[in-house]
Amino acid sequence: MDKYSAYISKKLEGRVEENALRTLNSNHNSIDFCSNDYLGFAKEKAIHQFKNTLEYFGSTGSRLISGNHETTEQVEDFLAKFYYSESALLFNSGYNANVGLFQSLPHRNSIIIYDELIHASVRDGIRMNNAVHHSFKHNNIESLEQKLAQAKDYIYVVVESVYSMDGDISPLNDIAELCEKYGAALLVDEAHAVGIYGKGRGLVHEMNLENKVFARIVTFGKAFGCHGAAILGSKLLTDYLINFSRAFIYTTALPLQNIVSIQKAHEFLLQNLNRISSLLQLIEYFKTKVVQFNIPTIPSSCQIQCVLISGNNKVKNIAGIIQSKGFDVRPILSPTVPKNQERIRICIHSFNTKSQIDNLTTVLNNNL
Repeated sequence: MDKYSAYISKKLEGRVEENALRTLNSNHNSIDFCSNDYLGFAKEKAIHQFKNTLEYFGSTGSRLISGNHETTEQVEDFLAKFYYSESALLFNSGYNANVGLFQSLPHRNSIIIYDELIHASVRDGIRMNNAVHHSFKHNNIESLEQKLAQAKDYIYVVVESVYSMDGDISPLNDIAELCEKYGAALLVDEAHAVGIYGKGRGLVHEMNLENKVFARIVTFGKAFGCHGAAILGSKLLTDYLINFSRAFIYTTALPLQNIVSIQKAHEFLLQNLNRISSLLQLIEYFKTKVVQFNIPTIPSSCQIQCVLISGNNKVKNIAGIIQSKGFDVRPILSPTVPKNQERIRICIHSFNTKSQIDNLTTVLNNNL
């Protein structure tokens, strides 16, 4: 074995020893309690089926070369209006948008202050610029203010509105006030909030904070059942990203059918807001069941519910038992989460039923 293959093999062996080796699973025959398809939009034919009316089915190139179309710009205008933003710029995914934003916007005289549980895509983008960066304790206003009090020049504060591993919500009002006090620009990743809160427009809209947030990242691969993302902000920010965001400049554009499906999903939501209320009712029902069974969970009021089971071996074993009963749940292992905070991450959907939740929580109770 050559030294390159030996290095790869050693790294994989380390994951095996920690019982943390990741593998791909294509099982979609079980009851879904793991996907991000919170409203069931991924299977909606009204969103994803097209007649042969589009000029192109492939992208043909980056948007700065041949991949830009009037349809794309019309959808961006629609998104800007939907989210009460001056401008919107489409990216190929939420990961792509975060990397593109944080690689290009902060510079050598910038300080980035981010929640310690911020998504990996934000961290990766931060690593690609020359800014100084510090984390603050998760959802801790005092910790954030301590960092802000020591910062100067260009200050960017980065949070998620809903955190994907704990399912808790950011204190956005307090954070926005601090940013205003210290002259910091607030950037909010709304990946797990759009489609559900604020009649689909996210928590920033629900809290009426659009004018206090410098940029929002909204993604369409979760509640909207599509693919892609957009950065919402000023027209000036959009023009800047078109010129300096490498993740936007040097990638093939999304195909038109994908872009059109994004608008169709938003329009479909406005006609089916009852799915949001159904989801919220099922979340509350699940919470009553875990309290009834005294199942250890991280406090959460959103669609992401986490059952704490310490240790990779134990959480994988229990997840395997639950899967054998017909429920698609997945264990979240360290190092994705800290050691001793391993968990089964359960996603509630509008298409789940109370009977399914009854059966799932019973299995959990019998095996913890």
